[in-house]
Amino acid sequence: MTAAPIQNPFSFTLEITDGLARRGLIKTGRGEIRTPAFMPVGTAATVKAVYLDQVKEAGADIILGNTYHLMLRPGAERIARLGGLHKFMRWDGPVLTDSGGFQVMSLSKLRTLDETGVTFQSHIDGSRHQLTPERSIEVQCLLGSDIQMQLDECIKAPAEHKEAKRAMELSLRWAERSKAAFESHRAQGTVNDGQALFGIVQGGIYPDLRRASAEALVGLDLPGYAVGGLAVGEGHDVMINILEETLPFLPSAKPRYLMGVGTPADLLAAIARGIDMFDCVMPTRSGRHGQAFTWGGRINLRNARHAEDPRPLDPKSRCPASRDYSRAYLHHLHRSGEYLGAMLLSWANTCFYQELMAAAREAIREGRYADFIAKHKDRLNAPEPH
Repeated sequence: MTAAPIQNPFSFTLEITDGLARRGLIKTGRGEIRTPAFMPVGTAATVKAVYLDQVKEAGADIILGNTYHLMLRPGAERIARLGGLHKFMRWDGPVLTDSGGFQVMSLSKLRTLDETGVTFQSHIDGSRHQLTPERSIEVQCLLGSDIQMQLDECIKAPAEHKEAKRAMELSLRWAERSKAAFESHRAQGTVNDGQALFGIVQGGIYPDLRRASAEALVGLDLPGYAVGGLAVGEGHDVMINILEETLPFLPSAKPRYLMGVGTPADLLAAIARGIDMFDCVMPTRSGRHGQAFTWGGRINLRNARHAEDPRPLDPKSRCPASRDYSRAYLHHLHRSGEYLGAMLLSWANTCFYQELMAAAREAIREGRYADFIAKHKDRLNAPEPH
């Protein structure tokens, strides 16, 4: 296995700020990522119900793959033999892979954790595996991902301070091992200067733990930093408070990634605090269940009120799924259980999230981000507009 050709070394340029909101540009070996950026989730080498051509046309610069799922099926070694994840799934832009830690904790039937790593049973067939910081990096290198994540321990919320501190400190030790493993692969030529490893700030809902985690990770001088362990039931206000307590301790010259978030309103609020990158399954998961995101709010297409509504989701959208199909037709597809319903709404939601990011970037560039939030946040939260 050899690393992908270098087009650019990994870098981040902070282009402009508006308050704490940031507009920037990440360069990787496979292309550029405009920030703020939302990464569609391609868990098992697929963004569910959406062609990757549609994802690219929607404006996405980067997608996310999942280490846990891909190492179990079809297997990282197999993907490497077939030319790497990008070739396997026919995506030539950047890919970020998460470390697998969250899925090990949430999906595995049985698991035991110690200093070495996590031993677990596959949720697919019950086979036993071990995921260590070194194995997680090895899998991500086999996949060929452009941005890799350290292995961390994701604990269930709510957690007492003592338990959150233990998991945070273990995650820091795993961060050191993840960095050492990544640098070892660089020395072997299986990663290059266009690829990067990010650390993950943990610490639950406790500001003192978040600060300690952030400061220790900054000491490792990684190319980027994520905030993990949020959007797990703590609520919007608590999440925002933790971001406000954490982000001042992360370097402004490096990208900041909020993992697993979330609703359009969550994204706008996090951008206002200085977050650059996001991922979430919400656009496609909601699409599969008949829910559309629009500038006017959320629309539940399974609702009977749409049965004879000839309007599209958004007549001004560039996305054909939002612009060219009636709400009545989308309602019919979802009530009938037709696959096309999930495909059209997942496409529409994927496009909307990219439109939201593009609009946020433009508002930051023009110095009107606060007005942009004030105009849209209430409507984006509306559950069923007329």
